[in-house]
Amino acid sequence: MIKSSKPRKQRRFRFKAPLHELQHFSHSHVDKSLAKKLGITKRAVQVSKGDTIKIMSGKNRGKTGKVLRVDMRKGFLFIDSMKKKNSRGKEFDIPIRINNVYITDLNLSDKVRAGKLKLKAVPKPAVSDTKAAKADLETKAAAAKPVSRPGDATVAKEEAAAAVS
Repeated sequence: MIKSSKPRKQRRFRFKAPLHELQHFSHSHVDKSLAKKLGITKRAVQVSKGDTIKIMSGKNRGKTGKVLRVDMRKGFLFIDSMKKKNSRGKEFDIPIRINNVYITDLNLSDKVRAGKLKLKAVPKPAVSDTKAAKADLETKAAAAKPVSRPGDATVAKEEAAAAVS
């Protein structure tokens, strides 16, 4: 990080900073109830794709949505519920500054991210599709059954005949 107190040098650092340092600028506050529920001790967490956020300032204040993508280079994020039409009728995403939002729900599908946050209890993702759950059960049941081979039947018959005589 920069140690200078001169605004000109600070602006230049932010503009020319590499991506691994720009990650520090892509943090946003976490909702207090969410932080208490998950046991997060930090005030701000890096915004990631899939997080649910609420806009706190600007003309779209109070609106919520899921993050579609984060542009760390420019300091913007794009959410699914914020779209605008251009003069030709084509829809595009509205960029929102990262520091104008706060996180209401975290996307914890990434285990590395959950580990960095040092959560008390990571909620398990719910099985959304019953067909996928049934397929998993069928594959487990198939793995438990012994596999029959073409020569096994004759070997079993021979053993049964030997046992009888």
